[in-house]
This record gives sequence, structure tokens and C-alpha cells, in this order.
Amino acid sequence: MKKVILGMSGGVDSSVAALLLKEQGYDVLGLFMKNWDETDENGDCPASKDYEDVQKVCAQLDIPCYSIEFVSEYRDHVFAEFLKQYEAGYTPNPDVLCNREIKFDLFLKKAIEFGCDYLATGHYAQVRPREITAINGATNYLIRGNDPNKDQTYFLTAVRGEVFNKVLFPIGHLPKPEVRELAKKMGLATHAKKDSTGICFIGERKFKSFLNQYVATKPGKIIDLEGNVIGKHDGIAFHTLGQRKGLGLGGEGEPYFVVAKNIERNELIVTRGSEHPALYAHELVAREVNWFAGEPPMQSFDCTAKSRYRQQDQPCSVNISGDQVFVRFHEAQRSLTPGQYVVFYQGDVCLGGGIIHEIGPSLFQKA
Repeated sequence: MKKVILGMSGGVDSSVAALLLKEQGYDVLGLFMKNWDETDENGDCPASKDYEDVQKVCAQLDIPCYSIEFVSEYRDHVFAEFLKQYEAGYTPNPDVLCNREIKFDLFLKKAIEFGCDYLATGHYAQVRPREITAINGATNYLIRGNDPNKDQTYFLTAVRGEVFNKVLFPIGHLPKPEVRELAKKMGLATHAKKDSTGICFIGERKFKSFLNQYVATKPGKIIDLEGNVIGKHDGIAFHTLGQRKGLGLGGEGEPYFVVAKNIERNELIVTRGSEHPALYAHELVAREVNWFAGEPPMQSFDCTAKSRYRQQDQPCSVNISGDQVFVRFHEAQRSLTPGQYVVFYQGDVCLGGGIIHEIGPSLFQKA
């Protein structure tokens, strides 16, 4: 009997993943990972409540339940980088970092310690055998989850390709409503639990008040595209491209939107109108690109890409020059954001992705 260690969050997805693995005949171990140790603004510790739910589900399914703390590792490898990027004026994605550093690295090592054959999670993703093993030893492709509204391959883009040799995604073939229905049918304790949203270590608190505890910010000017000062911001880290709310700008006419940041001058640049051309760009440069095969398909190729989660696939052309990946979208994209990830696809296969470093016109010609 194959032995599997399943990362259980206390939510319905990982609960149903445990159910399916057991039905398929695996020897399942449930492991709850505690990555954050602070209480929320109400003095509650969400992790403690989630672990109670994990224990209930494991008891219902008669599988062993373990808990492990990765708090210091999370702070050092995920949270510290999150803060560093915000201080630099970027908009980082800690979920991608967490998957790379914690769930599919430290967790995998823990699975090996337990003598497990596989690591499993409740992600909406799939794996499929490659026809030819990739140069980094990867034997599986990473495939989109069948539910287009829940597919989470975007968040797995920084994971090493060979890791998917040892990963199972038990619910990746299911639509979310069916997952909930299975949980309800089997009477799992988490069947009616709401999905968690947002960044795990912030919880229900306001983002700005949370970030103020860790990032030193200073007020600066808000200017329009002509360079006129029209307001003040209280910290450039609190704002992201395409933002409308929270700018404190009124007056007659259409609302203002953030179109750029001048980090050196600590200036936030805005314009009126949700469809202003300054909000759009065709091109970007990505760095720190992780190709699951160990290398790109070609030095120049066409594919589709997403620059944010749940975005529909956007056709694009890719040129690679050294450690930089130049991307030109066939249609202009709204609010491409440095610090976020661009993720590449060919059909249902996720090729990998990297961090958006620069946006603007005529970048593609530099490749």
C-alpha cells in the first residue's frame, strides 16, 4: 500500500482530498502546517481553530493526524521577502513563495522523513506523465485543474519541476461544487466551512494597519500624468497599479486610478478614467523565471499567459535573452504589476513563470 502525507489546512478542499485518497486505497497521514503564530485583531488564533477542524476530519476518516510548525522558516523565507518587496515598491505574491519554500520543499522533506511515497495537497491542479523526462529529471507535467474558476497552477509556478514527480492533487479533476457536495454527503466536519481568502498572515485585519507594523513608509506626492501635484499618499507601499479606492482624491469627473509609481521620488502617478491608455501595456520583462522542464520550449515561441490569478489566458509572444524573458501580449493588458507573476501555458500544460520586473512600450524589441 502506497503511503501519502496530505497537507491539511482545515478547509473543505484538503478534507475531501483525504477522503478520496483513502477511498483509492492509500495509507494516508494528515499533516497540519502552522506557518504563522500571531493572533488577529480580536485576539483569536485562526491556526488553532483550523487544526481543530483537521483533527475532526482525521477522526471521521480514521487517519492519523500530525501537526508541525514552520513558523520561523516561513518568517525567514516568505514573510521577510514579502516585506522586502513591499519596501521596494513592488506588489509581491506570498502564496507563490509559500508554495516554493514551504509546502513543496520543507513539507516534501517531511514526507520523506515519514517514509511516504507521495506528498498530496488540496490544490486545484493536476499532473500528467511526460512523454520524455525533462532535463531536470521531471517526469510529470503540471496541468490545470478542471474547474477553470478554481485552477491554482498560477500559484505553483515557482515550484521546482521535479517536485511534481512525487505530488498528488486528489481534487484537481473536480469542480468546486462537487467537492462541497462530496463533503456534505460524507458528513465531513468542514463541509459548510467558508473558503479562506486573502493573505494568510493578515487574516481579517485591514492590510494597511497590518503592514504599518513592519514597513517604514513616508508620505509623498500624488501627481497626474502632466506632473501636477493633486494630493498626498501616506506610503507608496500601500498602493498598487490599477487601484482606485483609498486614494483620497475627489472632485468632478471620472475616478482616479494609479498608473505608475516613481519609487526614487516617492511619487504616485494617477489619471482619471478606468479605460485610460496609461493603464494598459502590451509588453513586460520577467526575471527569475522557473521553467518546469528546466528550460523553455524554445528561445522564441508563442503561448498564452496570465499576469494575475483567475485572469483568462492571454495570447502572447515570448523572447528569451539571458536571464530575462520578454513578453508581448497580442492585446494590451490592464495594470500589469511589477512584483506579481506572469505564468505561461501551452494548452492545459503550465510551462512555468517568473516575476514581472518591468512593463512598458518597446521592451520586446530589446530581446
